[in-house]
Amino acid sequence: MAKGDFRLCDVVLDDTIGRSTPDVEHERAVAIFDLIEENRFEPLGHAGGPYRLNISLVDSKLVFAITTEEGGVATHILSLTPFRRIVKDYFMICESYYEAIRSSTPSRIEAIDMGRRGIHNEGSQTLKDRLAGKIEVDFDTARRLFTLVCVLYWRG
Repeated sequence: MAKGDFRLCDVVLDDTIGRSTPDVEHERAVAIFDLIEENRFEPLGHAGGPYRLNISLVDSKLVFAITTEEGGVATHILSLTPFRRIVKDYFMICESYYEAIRSSTPSRIEAIDMGRRGIHNEGSQTLKDRLAGKIEVDFDTARRLFTLVCVLYWRG
């Protein structure tokens, strides 16, 4: 273990998460790929990773189980309540976005995408705030993690 190596080297979504639409699966794959490529993930009070993160839903709560090669580091359980409205709004605008891609003008697609990114940013900041005091992440890491939370929430 490299001391001070505060990054994720692996991210796994719970095995019970089924497959979704091709659009959602694509977002999931891209988010995991981008997350592994570049992230800042620092469980507070731990000397360093790299870390493996297992994300799951248990009793309608978000569970982040963090390990290293040496074993368990921490498990953090977050209520999904602060995310409900944001995720609902995000799913609605994503549906509009995917529909627009198939049939709308470039300017309409761009307008919907700007709204989609705005809601996604709001969810990312909410996640970053909920992790404060437990896990420090940068905003890009929070964005990618929020995408994965949405995938879990869709199933959950």
